[in-house]
Amino acid sequence: MKSIWVINGPNLNLLGFREPGIYGSLSLQAIEDNLRKQADLAGIGITFFQSNHEGAIIDRIHEVIGLADGILLNPGALTHYSYAVRDAISSARIPTVEVHLSNIHAREEFRHTSVIAPVAVGQIAGFGAASYTLGLSALLQVLDDQEG
Repeated sequence: MKSIWVINGPNLNLLGFREPGIYGSLSLQAIEDNLRKQADLAGIGITFFQSNHEGAIIDRIHEVIGLADGILLNPGALTHYSYAVRDAISSARIPTVEVHLSNIHAREEFRHTSVIAPVAVGQIAGFGAASYTLGLSALLQVLDDQEG
C-alpha cells in the first residue's frame, strides 16, 4: 500500500479561524478528514503532521525517508525563505507536491517566491481546501507514472 505523508507548516493549525477571507473557513482537521476519505478511496495510507517549528518539520521530512512514497507539503510562510526545508526535501528524494490554500502569486510580493518549488514535483495554489485534494491526486498520478 502506498503511503503519503501530509506535512503542514506554521500557523496552519489556526485554519478556520485565521483570516478566513484568505484561507477559508475549514479547519485543518476538516481538511485532513477530507484527505483521509480520498486516501481511503484510493487505497493508500496517509499520515498527518503540523508544526509551527521549522526544525520539527525538517525532522519529520527526515523521518519520511524509507516510510513514505510521497509528501504533500504546505510549508506556510517557510515557503518563501526556508532553505533548510528545501534542502530536507531535496535530500529525502521523495516526490513532493507543494500546496497552498491561497494563490501566493497573486498576494504580497514577498509571497511570490517559493524556495521549495524547485525541488518539488509540482505546486498547487489558490484553490482553498481543494488545493490539498488536487495535490494528493497529482501526487498519486506522479507515483503511478513512476511505476509505469
